[in-house]
Amino acid sequence: MDDSHHMEMDYMNNSSTMPPAHHHPTTSASHSHDHNSGTSHMMMPMTFYFDIKNVELLFSGLVINTAGEMAGAFVAVFLLAMFYEGLKIAREGLLRKSQVSIRYNSMPVPGPNGTILMETHKTVGQQMLSFPHLLQTVLHIIQVVVSYFLMLIFMTYNGYLCIAVAAGAGTGYFLFSWKKAVVVDITEHCH
Repeated sequence: MDDSHHMEMDYMNNSSTMPPAHHHPTTSASHSHDHNSGTSHMMMPMTFYFDIKNVELLFSGLVINTAGEMAGAFVAVFLLAMFYEGLKIAREGLLRKSQVSIRYNSMPVPGPNGTILMETHKTVGQQMLSFPHLLQTVLHIIQVVVSYFLMLIFMTYNGYLCIAVAAGAGTGYFLFSWKKAVVVDITEHCH
């Protein structure tokens, strides 16, 4: 029987919702080694947990081990989520400002009893090869990357980090979106 099967059996035999202490889901000791191929597999938690030891944050070298490190990570994740909400609102504002090239085209149209009426059309445009569009593209890329970082942080299932994501997003929305008209987009899930 190899190590991965042994760890799986230990986990299944344990009646608690957390794996055994010696097989914590985010510790480097929880790597199971496939003796045939030489590869290792990291066990990930599948339930929320509140722990401050051996919590990997986005990168394998960024590991939280103390309460101070968790507090710092909480603040950083909170600010990242606030930044994400602020970036969404800033992009909307920049888009409105960049669409100032409004043209009014008037054209004569025949009216009743042989009269001529002037019909005016408003055209809002933005060119593809313009600085505002390039800026919007770069900001969109940043927004997508930050949104995936926040999703991956939430997927650690660490309760403290999940709270930081939710609280930061809520605070950011509260601080940055109060000026805009509230429109609920029911299709928005990631960004």
